[in-house]
Amino acid sequence: MPDMDIKPAVWRPEQSVEDVFDTTYKEKEGPKPPVVIVWRNVVLMTLLHTAALYGLLLVPSASVLTLFWTFACFVVSALGITAGAHRLWSHRSYKGSLPLRIFLAFANSMAFQNDIYEWSRDHRVHHKYSETDADPHNAVRGFFFSHIGWLLVRKHPDVIEKGRKLEISDLKADKVVMFQRRYYKPSVLLMCFFLPMFVPWFLWGESLWVAYFVPTVLRYTLVLNSTWLVNSAAHMWGNRPYDSTINPRENRFVTFSAIGEGFHNYHHTFPFDYATSEYGWKLNLTTCFIDLMCFLRLASDPKRVSRDAVNARVQRTGDASHRSG
Repeated sequence: MPDMDIKPAVWRPEQSVEDVFDTTYKEKEGPKPPVVIVWRNVVLMTLLHTAALYGLLLVPSASVLTLFWTFACFVVSALGITAGAHRLWSHRSYKGSLPLRIFLAFANSMAFQNDIYEWSRDHRVHHKYSETDADPHNAVRGFFFSHIGWLLVRKHPDVIEKGRKLEISDLKADKVVMFQRRYYKPSVLLMCFFLPMFVPWFLWGESLWVAYFVPTVLRYTLVLNSTWLVNSAAHMWGNRPYDSTINPRENRFVTFSAIGEGFHNYHHTFPFDYATSEYGWKLNLTTCFIDLMCFLRLASDPKRVSRDAVNARVQRTGDASHRSG
C-alpha cells in the first residue's frame, strides 16, 4: 500500500529508560503478600474458554457471512483496545476527534476488557513499573501469570498503591471516557454480546445458537487471548534490537495475532510512537487504521520517533539484531 501524506509529528528526543520505568522504585524486602485466588474469576474464565472451544467446533456449520462477521467483530473489538485504550488513551500517541473517540469507546466495550479508564490506568502502571510487583501482569512471575493468572488473583498491593499515585487527570477530563465508564455494563451487553449475536440471526438467518457461540463467545475469547499474548509471549520470546536491558521483545506471532502490538521492545523503548514500530504499516493493522483516520481528518498529530533517535538507541542499548527496512 502506498504511503499517505499524513505528516506525523516527529518525537525527536531519545526516550530514556528513566522516562518509561521508575528506576527509583524498589520492591519491598521480606515475605511477599499471600496470593488470594478469586474463585469467581476462575470459574467464569473456565466456562468462557470451554464455551469458546465448543464454538470452535461449530465453525464448519456457520455460514460464510457469519464467518466474515466474526472476523469484522474481531477487528473492531481489537481496535477498541489497540487504537483506543492503548495508543490513544494510555499513551496519547495521537489525537482523536469526537466521532472517532465515540467509535473507539463502543469498540472497546465490544472487547470487554475493563473500561477505558481502568484499562489505561493499569497500562500506565505496567509501563512505569514493568516487571516489578507494581506491574499488574508482571512477566517475571511466569507465562501463565502474565497471560491470564493475574486476572484470577487479587492485585498485588503495590499495583493498587502505585496506580493511585499516577497522573490520570486527562482521562477524567475526557467526557467520552467517563461516559463509557458510567454506562460500561449496558454498553458491554449491547456491543460484546447482543450485537454480534443479533446481526447474523436477523440479517441472514443464522441460528441463534451458532450466532452466540461463534461471533460472540469464540470471537470474544480470541480477542482476549490475543491481547494477553502481548503481556506474556511478547515479554518472554523474541529479540531486543532497541533495548536489551528490558524484558519486552519483538514477537512476530504476537504482532500478527494482536494486529500490530508485537513490536514490543520498540514500544517499551519508545512508548509515545503512535505506530509502536519503526516499520509503519508492515504487519501493523492498527497503524493502518490510525493512518486512515488521519487521512479522513478524524485523527491528528500522530507522534513519531525520528530515525536518528532510533538508530542512536539501537547502537547504545540494542542486542545487535536490528535490521532496518
